[in-house]
Amino acid sequence: MEELKQYMDSTYLKTAEQAGLSESENEKIVVDLINEAIEEKFKLAMIRPEYVRLSRQLVDKTNSRVLIGTVIDFPEGNGGLEAKLKEARQAITEGADELDYVVDYQAFKKGEINTVKDEVEQCTALGLSEDKTVKWIIEVAALTDGEIIKITALIKNVVLRRFSEKDYDKVFVKSSTGFYKTSDGKPNGATIHALVLMLENAGPLPVKAAGGIRDRKTALEMIGLGVKRLGTSSAKLIVSGSGSAAGY
Repeated sequence: MEELKQYMDSTYLKTAEQAGLSESENEKIVVDLINEAIEEKFKLAMIRPEYVRLSRQLVDKTNSRVLIGTVIDFPEGNGGLEAKLKEARQAITEGADELDYVVDYQAFKKGEINTVKDEVEQCTALGLSEDKTVKWIIEVAALTDGEIIKITALIKNVVLRRFSEKDYDKVFVKSSTGFYKTSDGKPNGATIHALVLMLENAGPLPVKAAGGIRDRKTALEMIGLGVKRLGTSSAKLIVSGSGSAAGY
């Protein structure tokens, strides 16, 4: 169980409006998530940028080793390079340990490859220069199998060309935001099929599975494939093996 906890990026990424809550009610969910992560000794708590400062204070107050992660240019990924860099700098200033950028997968799908290469290179450079772990969310539900393979390889190749071997384990390829809208009830998060494609094309970069991971069996299967992190709102339930929860 203790080893499983070190795969857990315990996650809450809804705005108050998305959750149908007041701002104070939504903030309480974040505080509860952070406190649970501290108590359970999860690897990381993943929250929205506006909660980074608060989360940092809570973790530091208890001298916990729980990491604070946040999402950048979330959930669409099409805000542009300068917006990504600005948001990432702010998150770093406020105490984030890890930056989960949403890659501009829409630009990629349109063939704007240099746009994607530039943001992967510059945003990764910013994170690594501040000793932060960087993850690139590719949004597998929006991509064909061929596109999953190509964008994963693109991220890998940029990192291998631009950065040192000692940094490879700090740059992940991540499956999903968990917020993409699919049709016909198709999964909008991580699937075994998509993860296999990512793992085959990301190495030596690590892979993070996120979105729709709600039970221990699925979590263990993904870890068995070689996934190094799991983003889930069901971290405590997964670790305890007691059922599942709706959500991310």
